[in-house]
Amino acid sequence: MTTQKLDTSVRAIAVWLARSVKSLGNHSDRLNAINIFPVADGDTGSNLYLTARAGHDAVSKLDSDDIGAFLEIAARAAMESARGNSGTLLAVFLSGLSEPLKGKERLTAPLLALGLERAKVRSWSALSEPVEGTMLSVINALALAAASTLNHLKVDLESRAALDTLLSQMTQAARLAVQGTENTLPSLVKAGVVDAGAVGMMIIIDEMCAAVRNEHADFEDYEKFHGYHVQDPHVHLEYEAAQGLEVMCTITLDALGAATLRGQLDSIGDSVIMSPVNQLDEDTYRWRVHVHVPDSDAALELIRKQGEPVNISVTDLCVHDD
Repeated sequence: MTTQKLDTSVRAIAVWLARSVKSLGNHSDRLNAINIFPVADGDTGSNLYLTARAGHDAVSKLDSDDIGAFLEIAARAAMESARGNSGTLLAVFLSGLSEPLKGKERLTAPLLALGLERAKVRSWSALSEPVEGTMLSVINALALAAASTLNHLKVDLESRAALDTLLSQMTQAARLAVQGTENTLPSLVKAGVVDAGAVGMMIIIDEMCAAVRNEHADFEDYEKFHGYHVQDPHVHLEYEAAQGLEVMCTITLDALGAATLRGQLDSIGDSVIMSPVNQLDEDTYRWRVHVHVPDSDAALELIRKQGEPVNISVTDLCVHDD
């Protein structure tokens, strides 16, 4: 391909979001089938699809030349409607990615690398106990590959050739990271599958690279991942479903309130994710909160002691999504 085909405008971001929604929908069944971490509830594909769709819908009719502002609106909508661990992390990734792109009309290799680094920092800090071998491993690999590529490029870093090279390195890094998940977490090693969230993240990255290149993403090589062939069984059904409830909400807190709530939720549950949706004033943010707990009432009581939650959802973790 020639680098002159690259689309570095908001249009490419809009196409990326639209195609990500479609591809996540097409792959949701296989993603659900291998979803066994952190709980075998078979909903990773569905959660990623619904979260991405919320982000896309928010900007589907938006006219803008500002890449960062456009993506920030999509990220905020995705965060407010995020589903599960995977959907929340996707929203956090989009939010972090948007930050260095604000006010920019053209995507470049240095800007994309900055966005990926910011997305990595935001994603890892959102979880109380970040775990390797998941979506986080793919996000980390993307940021490292981008930084390394910039350090070794022999062309103008602002050129289309530089961006094209960076996109190639991103796709390779994502695949290696996904392959590595099978040998990282004990539950994935036992099942002989890759992590569902990691594959979902790779789908999103492949669609990003294809949209910027004015091409269509090719998913044929995905069937090489263990457990991902269309004829493979739904692995998550072989596991005893986790007991407990997933509680999610949005709440307005200052930094102290957010830190206090995170600590309290850590003490009664796990899979705690807290990430700012947007800033309201100097020290106050809207936060998206996610936690797995045995008792939703106890979690909501702690949350209400800090503020008034909205967009509350409580989901039974022991219900398999077939």
